[in-house]
Amino acid sequence: MMLNDEQRAKLLAVARQSISAAVAGGEPPDTRTDDPDLLNVQGAFVTLKKHGELRGCVGHIEGVHPLIETVKEMAKAAALHDYRFSPVQPDEIDALTIEISVMSPLMKVADVAEIQVGRDGLVISSGMQRGLLLPQVPVEWGWDREQFLCHTCQKAGLPEDAWQGDVLIERFEAEVFGEADAEE
Repeated sequence: MMLNDEQRAKLLAVARQSISAAVAGGEPPDTRTDDPDLLNVQGAFVTLKKHGELRGCVGHIEGVHPLIETVKEMAKAAALHDYRFSPVQPDEIDALTIEISVMSPLMKVADVAEIQVGRDGLVISSGMQRGLLLPQVPVEWGWDREQFLCHTCQKAGLPEDAWQGDVLIERFEAEVFGEADAEE
């Protein structure tokens, strides 16, 4: 699914308003829409960066709610509930840039050779342990396929070579867009 510029702008505005309302008080965003693409039940992640550095990233791998609602809730969660960071403070809001990743359905990987860095995100699972890395992460870090697999295992709390053993490896694609794209 490809969202148009208007749909992307709407989702980014919902995310920013959701963050502002959660952090500084105010009205939560109005998510009423008749746009069927924004009402699709889809997974999405909202990533926050401050001066180019990660400041929060939370999402749903698979769809639970309509996309517009997912973006609203994940933006709030990225600002307040990413366990790796303290909650965003009101004086930080203007310094944040928002990126949204809209997820495709998960696809089981039969052969790691099918994983394409830059196209695919990964989910590696073993029992209750599960790690996910978005498609843009290995590109940002300059990782090859094997490094991508190793880091996804680490994110799941598994040994970095666990991908060579008895784990479930799934891939997904994501439509990634953000405020930085709109500024270009």
